Amino acid sequence: MLYIQYMRDVHLKAIDLNLLTALGALLSQRSVSRAAREIGLSQPAMSRALDRLRHLFGDELMLRSGAGMVLTARAEALAPQVQELLADIRALVTEPLFDPSTERRTLRIAAVDSLTTLLFPGVMARLLREAPHIDLRAVPIGTDIAHRLQSGDIDMTFALANYPLAAGTHSEMLMDDRLALIMRRDHPAARNGPPSLAAYAALTHVTVSVFGDGSTEADAALAAAGLERRIGLTTPHFTSALMAVARTDMVTVLSRAFARQFAEAFDLVLLEPPLEPADLKVTMVWHASRKHDRLLAWLRGIFKEVAADMAA
Repeated sequence: MLYIQYMRDVHLKAIDLNLLTALGALLSQRSVSRAAREIGLSQPAMSRALDRLRHLFGDELMLRSGAGMVLTARAEALAPQVQELLADIRALVTEPLFDPSTERRTLRIAAVDSLTTLLFPGVMARLLREAPHIDLRAVPIGTDIAHRLQSGDIDMTFALANYPLAAGTHSEMLMDDRLALIMRRDHPAARNGPPSLAAYAALTHVTVSVFGDGSTEADAALAAAGLERRIGLTTPHFTSALMAVARTDMVTVLSRAFARQFAEAFDLVLLEPPLEPADLKVTMVWHASRKHDRLLAWLRGIFKEVAADMAA
C-alpha cells in the first residue's frame, strides 16, 4: 500500500503541468498544427508535447485517419476532465470580478469619536446603497493598535500624517483639517478674537487624551515660551470636550471640521489658535497583509469621497 502511494506521488511530481494546456488544445482541436496555433507554440514543439503526453498516459491519444486525426477512446474519456481541470486552474489564478453589492463581511475600524461622528454616518449611507451586506464595527483606538492591525483583529485605523507608522503598515491621505480654538459664544474671551499665546495660557482648558498619556504639543509650545496652562478637564472623548466648553468658561483646541458640525447646536465660536502648526492631515492606516484586499481598498475610496463632500 505504501509502495503504491509512493509510486503515485512520484508519477504526479513527474508531470509538467504546462502539458495540461497542450493536452487541452490537442483534445479540442484534434490537430497538432491547430493546437499549436491556439496556444502559441511551434508545430514541432506541439509534436514533442504530444509525444510526452503519449508516454505519460501510455496511450496514443490521437491517431491519424485520412486527412485528419481522431481521438482514442482514452482521449475521448479524458477530454471533459481536462477541460474542467483547466477551467478550475484558470479560476484559481484569475482574480474574480469585484462587486461590492455581493460582498458579505464585517469590517472593524479603530477610530476616535470625532471621526466616527464626522465620517461614519455618510459612509454608512453609501454602504447601505452600494454594499448592503457590509457591516462596520467602530472600536476604540489603543496603544496596542499596531499589534491589532497585524493580527487582523482590526482592518483599518486612522492617524495623523506626521505620526510615524508602525513597521508593516501602509497609509493613504484621507482629509486635510485644521485645529480650532473653541469656546462658548458668550465667553468673555470670545469678543477679543484670536488670543495671544499668553492670553491662551491664562484660560482654563479641556484636553482630549485618547491614549491616556500626559502633556501635549501645546504644552511643549507653552513651556518653550515660559508659559503654563491649567487643564481643568481631561477626557478620552472629543464630543464631551465640546459639551464641556459649551457650558463653562473652559476652552479646547481640536478638529475644526468636527467642531463645525456642533457649533450652531452648542452655540460655539471657533477661533484661530495661537499654536503652530495648526494643520491636521488625517490618514487611513492598514497592515501590509491587507494590501490586496479589494473590499478594504474600495471602502477607503468611500471614506475619501465622504470626507471630500464634507470639505466642499
